[in-house]
Amino acid sequence: SSSLPAGRVILMVWWVLPRAVSGLVAPTMKAATVEQVSSSAPAMLERERYIASNRFEPRAGKAAAFEARWANRKSRLATLEGFRYFTLLRRVPLEDVVGERGAQAMGGGEKGKKEKYSYKSFTIWETKNDFDAWRNGEAFVEAHGGKGIGNFLKAMVSSLQVLKGPPTPAFYDGLLHLALPPVEDSSKKIEGGWRVVEADGVNTLPSENFIAANKFTIRAGAEAAFEDRWATREGSLTDMPGFKSFTMLRRDGPADNDPLGDDFNYQSFTVWQDKKAFMNWRNSQSFKDAHGSGNKKNQDKKATTPPPWVKPPQVEFWEGVLELTSPQGA
Repeated sequence: SSSLPAGRVILMVWWVLPRAVSGLVAPTMKAATVEQVSSSAPAMLERERYIASNRFEPRAGKAAAFEARWANRKSRLATLEGFRYFTLLRRVPLEDVVGERGAQAMGGGEKGKKEKYSYKSFTIWETKNDFDAWRNGEAFVEAHGGKGIGNFLKAMVSSLQVLKGPPTPAFYDGLLHLALPPVEDSSKKIEGGWRVVEADGVNTLPSENFIAANKFTIRAGAEAAFEDRWATREGSLTDMPGFKSFTMLRRDGPADNDPLGDDFNYQSFTVWQDKKAFMNWRNSQSFKDAHGSGNKKNQDKKATTPPPWVKPPQVEFWEGVLELTSPQGA
C-alpha cells in the first residue's frame, strides 16, 4: 500500500458500520499533537476512467423481458475506441447477502420499502472523450433503435411496455482504478462487439459477477481529504481470489438535484467473480486492514472530529449480467 504524503503525520479515526463500510475523519489542526500539515492540502485526484450509467425500473413481471431487450439489441460496443467494460446490474436485496439484522444495521432491510430502481447499466470508458464520441456517433443510434422516425417510435413503444418510466442517467469520474487482466471464458460468446446469450424474456439471465458498492455523501470541502484517505488505505484487493476490479466513483456534476434521490457524490464500486468471493474477502484479514479493525492503534483511537459525510454511507449489492470486457481489461 502507498505511504502517506510527505510532511503529514495523521491521527486516523474510524467509524465502521458493522462489517460493511468505513470512513475517514478529517484530521484536526492541534499543532503537532495530532497533525503536522505541509503548506499544501491534498489535491483532488485526476480522473482515470469515465463511467456512464443509466437507472431503470421495469414494470411488474417484466424483469426478464427487460433483460432480453438488452441481450437482443444491436450493438458493437466492444469494438469502439476507448471501451473498457460493461455490465447490466440487477439489484440484490441487502438481507440476501448479510441477513435481516445486517441489513438493518446498514440502513436497509425495511419491510415494504421499495427502491426507486432495480437495474442499472454500467459502462467504463478510457476517457470522457471516448464516451462522448460513442454518444454522438452511429453506434449509439444503432443500439437505441436505429435511424429513422419509425425505428425511434418502435423503440419507444417497446420501452414503455417493459419500463415504468424513462431511464435516468448518472455519470462519474473513475478514480483509483484497479483491474486484473480479463480471464478468457469460452462461455461468454461475443459477436460483432456484443454478447451472444439465450434470452427468452421469460427467465432472467444467470448472474456473471457480484458487485459491492458503498455510497458516500461527502460534505463540501472534505472531498480531497476523503480521496486522499482512500488513496493511502491499507489492504490488497488484487491478492483476493475472485477480485475483478475496483473504482472509486466521483459524481460528474452536482448530485443534490438527482431525480431519484441519489444525492451521493462518491461511491466505491468493487466487482467480484461471485457472491462467495465477496464474502471470503469480507471475512479476511485484508478486509480488517482496509477498514481499520485489523490495527489495534486504530481501534484505540477516539473520535475528535466529525466524519466527512453528511449522512451515513449506504451499502448496495448488485449482480451483473451480459458482462463484456475489453482485451485490455476494465
